[in-house]
Amino acid sequence: MEVIRLDNVSLLRRTQEEFSYDLKRTILSFFEGKYRQPVQKLVLDEINLVVNSGEKLGIIGANGSGKSTLLKVICGILRPTSGVVRVRGRIAPLIELGAGFDSDISVIDNILLYGVLLGYSRKEMHERTQSILEFAELENYALVPLKGLSSGMVARLGFAIATDVQPDILILDEVLSVGDEKFKNKCKQRIDNFWDGNSTVLVVSHDLHFLVKYCNRLVWLDKGRVNFIGNAEEAVKNYLHNLTIQE
Repeated sequence: MEVIRLDNVSLLRRTQEEFSYDLKRTILSFFEGKYRQPVQKLVLDEINLVVNSGEKLGIIGANGSGKSTLLKVICGILRPTSGVVRVRGRIAPLIELGAGFDSDISVIDNILLYGVLLGYSRKEMHERTQSILEFAELENYALVPLKGLSSGMVARLGFAIATDVQPDILILDEVLSVGDEKFKNKCKQRIDNFWDGNSTVLVVSHDLHFLVKYCNRLVWLDKGRVNFIGNAEEAVKNYLHNLTIQE
């Protein structure tokens, strides 16, 4: 049964240069007759993809190829400019750990907020609060405002919440470098449980050996387009061969 389907999905985004072009300069350039329309870049270009229930799918490609953007579109963080995205089931996105938190409220309140954003009830999140705090090693910070935590603590909290709720679809974007070695091992063990279970997993990683070992298929993105999708070993072989040619 398919749980994720993308039909002709494209996404245009403003370039970083245009994002940094502040309002004051925009107004001045308008009055000086130098105003120009914001430049947009085609980040995803007519992506077609189907992911089946329980599948472990890896995504590879050079920096800037659209890997993280693709995950954000699947999660609903970004809306495509054109095309259709269909997702069946609850998603836990481990993309930008801590995104969606409110720095002014307590750790416990953020657990409830984050859980509701993931589609769970407040009652359900109340029941999970203690186990989340224990895994994140933040029991003594439960009532502390989030802005009182270090960035590492916030990342641990995000990981603990997203992986405690047992989602139908787990999305990973190079997130296994959270915390010290002890905590990294805890994270790996928890991820292994998803890999051995029935959850659908999408993972972006530069660790090609890991992807070949654990993924059913790989998607190779190149400049926003799907260059290859299929057998993991074949995908890596083609990808590395392409890198050799470019050198």
